[in-house]
Amino acid sequence: MDPLYTKQHIRDALDTAPSTPEEDMQWLAAAPPDVAARVRATLPTRRTPAAVLVPLVERETGITVLLTQRATTLKDHAGQISFPGGRIEPQDRDAWHAALRETFEEIGLRSELVEFAGYLPDHVVISGFRVTPVVGFVNPRYQLNVAAAEVHDVFEVPLDYILDAANHKSRQRKIGELTIDIYDIPYGERNIWGATAGMLMTLRQRLQSRVPAAQ
Repeated sequence: MDPLYTKQHIRDALDTAPSTPEEDMQWLAAAPPDVAARVRATLPTRRTPAAVLVPLVERETGITVLLTQRATTLKDHAGQISFPGGRIEPQDRDAWHAALRETFEEIGLRSELVEFAGYLPDHVVISGFRVTPVVGFVNPRYQLNVAAAEVHDVFEVPLDYILDAANHKSRQRKIGELTIDIYDIPYGERNIWGATAGMLMTLRQRLQSRVPAAQ
């Protein structure tokens, strides 16, 4: 892993609180303002609050990103690569605790093994959810208990791989009457796309925009 991307650098690149509606969807930052506004206008106006955990595992060989492949029997986003998470329930104190609860329910990762790092901008998805991505550092000695009804598989991808532009595949996606350029991140036989890829691209933008000065 690039030595610039230390835990402190990652913390410094993240927000300390969830974003406001005016700050969300930063994966559209590269789009012209009129295009970004038109994309937003095509998305659902009623947005159910949700949260996902972006788990960064602290391996000796470098930081990895823990991802899940959703079960093919699910109603929403079946079979897709995703972060663990789900809707924010009334009993959840905030997005961070909702993400931890959902993560434990889906893959059995205990909250005491996850250290809060910060927030990425919210991501509004076509299915009607406003998703708050919460980044956390995960102890590599974790053990999982996967809920097979929700999760088909769990795997790790090196953060270096995700940050490398050579591993990003550009394609066009039609949203309403608009066609926009987005990126997939193929990894072996899997393809990271959609909201998950968008959040990872936002993480990449944040990290690269806050590269520490050379010592």
